[in-house]
This record gives sequence, structure tokens and C-alpha cells, in this order.
Amino acid sequence: MISQELHIYNSLTNSKEKFKSIEDNSIGMYVCGPTVYSDVHLGNCRTFISFDVIYRYFTHLGYNVRYVRNITDVGHLEENGEDRISKKAKLEKLEPMEVAQKYTNDFRNTLKTFNALDPSIEPIASGHIHEQIAIIKDLIIKDLAYESNGSVYFDLVQYDKNNNYGVLSGRDLENLKSNSRALDNQEDKKNEFDFALWKKAEEKHLMKWESPWSIGFPGWHLECTAMSTKYLGDHFDIHGGGMDLKFPHHDCEIAQSNGHTGKDPAKYWIHANMLTLNNKKMSKSTGNNVLPNELFSGDNNIFSKAFHFNVIRFFFLQAHYRNVLDISDSALVASEKGYLRLIELINRVKTLDASDNSNDKLLNELKDWEIRCLDCLNDDFNTPILIANLFEGVKYINQIKDGSASISEEDLITLKETIKAFAFDILGLENSAKKETGNDKLSGAVEVLIKLRQEARANKDFALSDKIRDELATVGIELKDGKEGTSFSVN
Repeated sequence: MISQELHIYNSLTNSKEKFKSIEDNSIGMYVCGPTVYSDVHLGNCRTFISFDVIYRYFTHLGYNVRYVRNITDVGHLEENGEDRISKKAKLEKLEPMEVAQKYTNDFRNTLKTFNALDPSIEPIASGHIHEQIAIIKDLIIKDLAYESNGSVYFDLVQYDKNNNYGVLSGRDLENLKSNSRALDNQEDKKNEFDFALWKKAEEKHLMKWESPWSIGFPGWHLECTAMSTKYLGDHFDIHGGGMDLKFPHHDCEIAQSNGHTGKDPAKYWIHANMLTLNNKKMSKSTGNNVLPNELFSGDNNIFSKAFHFNVIRFFFLQAHYRNVLDISDSALVASEKGYLRLIELINRVKTLDASDNSNDKLLNELKDWEIRCLDCLNDDFNTPILIANLFEGVKYINQIKDGSASISEEDLITLKETIKAFAFDILGLENSAKKETGNDKLSGAVEVLIKLRQEARANKDFALSDKIRDELATVGIELKDGKEGTSFSVN
């Protein structure tokens, strides 16, 4: 099916470009995963859901996608030089790998709750120390890195003689300052902006490995170069991550990879924008923060109620992935209404009756509608416009429902499959009613309607009886009359 002309925004060129995979019918995609020292951030979830949709759409088009998303469990330091995982381990009195595993599990479980697909490969940084050391050795041989007091740094001045550092962020060495995530002792460096490839560990440091230079640990940027090249090769199709990773992380990745392989690591760079809360940056220190599980349960002081994961996912997809998105109680309440409207639309399709033949005008309109939906996705994965177009489908469904247009059994099946493909297979939504069949409130409400219907039938008010049955069917609830009474199922 790979016939669609897809355009994506390439952060490397700051422009939309026609997508052409390096190898026909195959795509290699690397996305920077989380640093597993705390519960996964809601903003991170938005980023990974954005790439989940991208992954789903490429798969829908028929590509064989190798999706690699790493786990950072070492080398991500704070300004004072203390490893975040080691710091958390001390606070929780756990082994560092216990901390990493605990929050890796949280990350995976949360994304599963959001109905995100598993990546093809999910490598961990600590499992690729050998590969990182090998890259450092190569960079030293090429005079692009140097050892100093047991640590190894990337020489940006030397690199910049034949290359341009900062191609993603637009920063150059003239105004580049030491960044907040540097692995520093500045006195060990040739240049203050050189970044660490390997850092000599202090005696009390918990996570450390042997190397030719010292017992220490790798730098933050190096892990992604090691894992992306191992599983996707020297030059692959897509590298993605949050907008905040452009500098310094991705700029450093490009420099390392180019220095090591002589190639830019990725053809296209995709960056998802940030999530704010009530028009402010999300922050634990200020209390302007909510975790995914707190949203699911309603156990927080910011939102008025609990929200289903489908509603939150739907909310994320109502904004373009490159735009800043603000989450608030009113926004989620509105999103919940929108999601339920979409599910009602989908369930209504299931109640349509087929005819012997299809109306030609209707078929042409449905085909145009499908193309418009595809056009949205082909325009840099524009999910909010896709959702708007899906809602336009209601007029065609109503035409079939009221008999003003006819559709054959075959074409009706195609219509159902088309809606399913867009809403469920690509956007990754689920019909939450299916998951909540046993919900006590839902069951109680339906049982009341069943009783009213039984009373109507007893009074020979068959019009009311049929109306109750039909109205329930439009929202995906099917009544089944049997010898033992009336039961229901949620479709």
C-alpha cells in the first residue's frame, strides 16, 4: 500500500520534506526514551504517543518499521555531577538497578495503559557499555576526543574545523556556553564547551565500569549514538524525541556519529513539542504537576475528576505534535465530550443496514472523504485535522441511516474497516465501552431501560419498546431477548 506521498517536517532543514525511505518498504526509526529515575512525566507520554501514531501510520502504509526506543539508566547527570539514578538509589535505599527497573516498569505500564505499541527493540544504556567504549576509542584515534585525568571529552573545536556543530539548534562555538547537563570538571577540558564521553568515577559513585581510561561511566549523549548505530546502522531514516533534546543532546549525537562514522546519523529529525499545565511549565517543585496515574484515578488537587486514558490520548491528538499543548480541567472535559461523540459515530456505523446496491454519489463522497483523511496524515501527521474530518463522516452515516442513500454489504464492510483503521489502528484509540461492560453504573442504567422496555411491551406499546432498543443500539449497546429474559452486550 506504500503509495501515499507523505511530507514530514525535518528539524534538520526546518522545512517540510517529501518522505523517502532509505531502503524501499523499510524504515529505521530511533526515539530517545526516558531516564528512569522517577515516575514517567505526562509531557513524556505526549511525546511517545506522538511517535506511537507515527509508527502506526508507517505500519498502516505497509512499511516494515524497526522502531528503536532506548531506556536511559546511566550517564544522565545533574549540574552538580551526580547521577540521577544513583541519587534516587541513595534516597530510596535501593540498588541503582532496582531504581532503574522500578521506573522502567512504570514507564512501560503507563504507555501500555495509553494503548501505545511496544517498540521493535528497547535497549538499555547500561547494557551497551562495550559499544560506547569502542566508539570513544575510535574518536580518540581520529583526534576528535582526548583523555584528561581519567575522563574523555569530545573536542568540539577540532570537530568544527571540518564540520558544523549545532546544525539542529543553530548554535555555534562562538557563543556556545557550558550547558546545564555538562559532565564537568572544567579544568580538565581543552575547551569549556567540550562534552564528556567518559567520566572518571569518584569512589562513592554507585554506577561505574572499567575502561581503558578509568573506572567510570559514559556520558549522556554517547548512549544513543551507540544504540542507534548498533540496531539501525550508520545512517537511518528517522531520529525523534522531545523538542528540549535538540540542544545539547541531539547536537552532540550528530557530532559524535559524524565523527565516528563520517555520516549524519539520520535523514529526518522529528521533534515533539512540550506540554504545559494551566498555561505554566509543569514542575514538581512548584506543585504544577500531575502524573498519569493521578489523572486516571482522579487522585490529585488540579483536576475535577478522573479521566479515562482514551480521553487523554484523544486530547493529545487534538493538537499537532509540533505545537505546545496546554492541559487543563476544562480542556479535558471538552475532550471527553469529543471522544464520546467519535465513539458514538463509530458505534452508529455498526447499526447500519446494507442494501442490494450502493448509491454511486455516496460512494464517491465516501472515497473523497477517505482521501481527505489520508491527506491529513500525509501532511506531517496532522491528527487534529484528521479528527475533524472523521466527524464529517457523520453526514454520510446519517444518509444511510435515514434511507436517503443506500450502501451494499461489501461497501458497508469497507466503510467500517476504514473508520476502524483511522480511529483505532492509526490514532490508537479504543472503544472504552468495550472495556467497561461490567461497570456497575453502566449495567444499572441499562437494566433500568430494559425494565422500562419490558413494561412498554406488557402494555403493548411496541413503538416505545422498539425505540428503546434502537436508541441503545446507536450507542453500541445491543439488547438480546431470550427465554431467560433480556441481556445486553456492548459492541
